[in-house]
Amino acid sequence: MENNLLNHGDTETLRKKILRAFLSPWFYRVLLWLAPILFLLAFFFLPLSRILILAFNTSAFTKTNFQLILSTLSFTFYQAALSTILTFVLGIPSAILFSRFDFRGKSLLRALTAVPFMLPTVVVAASFNAILGTRGIFSSLFPLSPEFTTSKTFYFLLILLAHVFYNTTIVIRIVGNALSRLDPKLEAAARSLGADSFHVWKNITLLLLRPSLLAAALLVFMFDFTSFGVILLLGGSNFSTLEVEIYLRVLKLPNMPLAALLSVIQLVFTLIFSIHYTRTINQVTTQTAPRFSLARSPKTTRERAFVITNYLLLITFFLLPLISLPIRSLTRLEADRGQRGEVQYGFTTDYYQELFINRRGSLFYVPPIQAAANSLGYASITVLLSLSLGYPAAYALAKPTRLEKFLDPLIMLPLGSSAVMLGLGFIISFGRSLASPWFVPIAHTLVALPFVIRTLQPALASIPERLRQAASTLGASPFRVWQTVDFPILSRATLGAATFAFTVSLGEFGATLLLTRPEYPTIPIAIQRFLSQPGGLNFGQAMAMATLLMLLTTLAILIIEKLRLPNSGEF
Repeated sequence: MENNLLNHGDTETLRKKILRAFLSPWFYRVLLWLAPILFLLAFFFLPLSRILILAFNTSAFTKTNFQLILSTLSFTFYQAALSTILTFVLGIPSAILFSRFDFRGKSLLRALTAVPFMLPTVVVAASFNAILGTRGIFSSLFPLSPEFTTSKTFYFLLILLAHVFYNTTIVIRIVGNALSRLDPKLEAAARSLGADSFHVWKNITLLLLRPSLLAAALLVFMFDFTSFGVILLLGGSNFSTLEVEIYLRVLKLPNMPLAALLSVIQLVFTLIFSIHYTRTINQVTTQTAPRFSLARSPKTTRERAFVITNYLLLITFFLLPLISLPIRSLTRLEADRGQRGEVQYGFTTDYYQELFINRRGSLFYVPPIQAAANSLGYASITVLLSLSLGYPAAYALAKPTRLEKFLDPLIMLPLGSSAVMLGLGFIISFGRSLASPWFVPIAHTLVALPFVIRTLQPALASIPERLRQAASTLGASPFRVWQTVDFPILSRATLGAATFAFTVSLGEFGATLLLTRPEYPTIPIAIQRFLSQPGGLNFGQAMAMATLLMLLTTLAILIIEKLRLPNSGEF
């Protein structure tokens, strides 16, 4: 009898210990991290380990491969450095314009400069093809030498312009914000001591802006260093950066060990740039001061000339490519391949109509409605996966412990790898024969997840615990507390995170190009297919598809922005 009582007591004690373990904060935090970490282990770290193993295969270490790697790496650095310099040539005066002067249409112009950064890279590439390409509007109105328009120099200039178009807003935001936070008393003190404008800029302004300038330069350089869609669609096979060469060695000139080695090299450099950027942007954050009201209307003739010149330059540079795309999709400027008789130049809707006609009876023809449905389906799945995985991680990071400090860098690692590298990792790990349409939104989720977590984390950390306690004290159930306290605060951040995930998936090109099946193309893949084929009809159809993607992306952003307006107040 006594033994039974003892056994019962031991069992009860063990049960209480197990219950306490399950209810402990440590177990709760492990549970929050379980799904995101398992997801990353299966679809990021496993493919990454396979890439690392394959990269050190002896067949990759040949003299020919080393020469190819050296030339590819050199060109990648060269085009990224030149693109960054040109971006600063336009970005610095633009940052001064927005931070120092008030003028009519300032908010609209600022929004216009930010639009390219939110657009898919295939749309940006198609826009420059529409205005400056060999079949573009400018080339038709002002014909250039065929030797020049078909030369590598011409395509390289297009790539540089597209990079500037895409990244100028980074310089405007980072450097412009830093300029607006400079204390005007420092400049006034220097002038009272006899310093002229040049010495004030050199000895005070430039020194204070150094962290912001370096942070903007690193970020722009990273985007140009990992550029893929712009270079592939504008330069074709004329230029080989690390990204393009990886793609070629996977699909066009199969050499998986070389592709893996190129991926590792790119990952190492990207991580180095990312670490330096993080340190630099932290310096910018620690030096942040209250925003000063420096913006004013231009007074002198010199200031008016500066504002007008930069205003017209920005309007021209950012608006022309965007409006040229829909105009070119509705304009016939050349004969279609195989067309006989007189060509009807001018306005036409044929390119949109031809999207729905399979004239060649191709087995791989997919109507644009199906491509749009594929894109929307992948984007919707990406949003659900990103929010499902991002919310637990963001909840844990809102009140970080030692566990979160260790896991936070790990969950951000996909930002340091390119989309093409992710696609290569999936192929090596799971094989093309086992490829599934599900792999596409999974790859998109890997790209979008860090953005989703960083969007949700500040909102979750801002929820006052006293409001939850007050609601519970008044008798509110946990669901009611979440409904009345958490949800009004989190709804805005959730819609913002959904926007990131949706737009990232809608325009993702690198990983999709490697993973997608011919029967399940997305809109970016359909655009690439049309641009890769000769003939005016195929080019016009590419412009039409790119216009549809631009409208679809813009519409998605506007809808989500409108939905979050009721909750747009400060909290």
